[in-house]
Amino acid sequence: MSALTNPRPMAPAPVQPAPAPVHHEPKKSSRKWLILLVIAGIAGAAAWVVQQRQEQAQQTAASVGVTRTAKVTAGKLDVNLRLAGQTSSRDFANITAPIMRGFESGRDMILVYLIPTGSKVKKGDLLAQIDAKSIEDHIDDIADDIERADADIRKRKAEQEVDMATLLQSIRVAQTDYEKAKLDARAAEVRTEVERELLKLAEQEAEARYKQVQGDVAQKKVTYAAELVILDITRQRHVRHRDRHKVDLVKYAMRAPMDGLAVSQQIFRSSEMATVQQGDQVYPGQLFMKVVNPQRMQVEANINQSESSVLRISQTAKVRLDAFPGITLPGHVFSINALATGGFRQQYYIRNIPVKVAIDQAHEKLIPDLSAAAEVLIQSSSDNAKQVPLGAVQDESGKPVVYVKKGSNFERRAVTVGLQNATHAEVTAGLEIGEEVALEKPALANPQTETRASL
Repeated sequence: MSALTNPRPMAPAPVQPAPAPVHHEPKKSSRKWLILLVIAGIAGAAAWVVQQRQEQAQQTAASVGVTRTAKVTAGKLDVNLRLAGQTSSRDFANITAPIMRGFESGRDMILVYLIPTGSKVKKGDLLAQIDAKSIEDHIDDIADDIERADADIRKRKAEQEVDMATLLQSIRVAQTDYEKAKLDARAAEVRTEVERELLKLAEQEAEARYKQVQGDVAQKKVTYAAELVILDITRQRHVRHRDRHKVDLVKYAMRAPMDGLAVSQQIFRSSEMATVQQGDQVYPGQLFMKVVNPQRMQVEANINQSESSVLRISQTAKVRLDAFPGITLPGHVFSINALATGGFRQQYYIRNIPVKVAIDQAHEKLIPDLSAAAEVLIQSSSDNAKQVPLGAVQDESGKPVVYVKKGSNFERRAVTVGLQNATHAEVTAGLEIGEEVALEKPALANPQTETRASL
């Protein structure tokens, strides 16, 4: 068999080993490393912040440990007592609404003119004017009543003259009848007894009538005089009524009684206190303005009765105005009340003493009703007294001590203290000028070194 017909079986090909499978790392692993790196960065930053804060806290603690100090100085130490109050004038005049004499006046007292507050005025200048139109009209009505009273008097006098003429005529008639009756009675001898009696009775009747008429004249004169007196009294009543209103009319114009400064006051308007102004209604006797002398000003203050014992008349003071901090004026105490007074909002057992401090120097900005304070000089040291801030003096076991700086430490030293005010204390023994003392008790003072002042 040929090779074509009988082919030789081929040897099997060698089996190649299968390639190892390639394992790809999942993406989660890379994310994990990234998160770890971020966490590590945050932790490092947090550690740095904590370190910085610790260093800052250490610096703060170090600064707190530093003791504040001050040097011993020389100068005059004043002990003052501060009085708070408000300014007012020692010379002033109250301007009040007038009290009217006329009973119809004073009902509607409206201010039709009011000088602006703070204006300088001279004696006699117009300060305020009350509406007087109603009073003027009323005066005109009273004048008409006076004219009517005069007319009534003239009319009654004319009527009395007519009545008196009639009465005199009656007297003349009665006199004639009486004389005729007397003549008839003379012829009684030739008459009968009855006729003589009738003539006698006629004569007596005529005489009685004549005497009665004469008596009526006297009575009429008294009556006429009384009637005229009554009419004159009525007229005088109208005249007095008119004159009272004329006086009131003059009072409606209020003028300055002195040279000074016009200051408006507070009045009650619409359920609240307000400064009086033009158009307001005032009432008889109501205070609505003051004229003050700005050259003689004072501070009115109150002091607790427990502190009043240190005050004396003529003590010097420095006055300061709250509205003008840069102004300091000299003054002196010139009035201390003898009796204590209680405050409106204080307990009954709390009493204050009113004190007045005169301001010795005038100032253009000094006006009434300014809040002010007066520092009254109670006591003063020598001009070169050694003094330290009040915080430098410590009280230990009832004795005053200071801590004097020596290098980096402080030594405790006993001192003798003199005058004290609100900020400084006078040291009479134990310190020298220029030494440095602690303003608070040092935390690390050297307790082994102590110097006591020789007394």
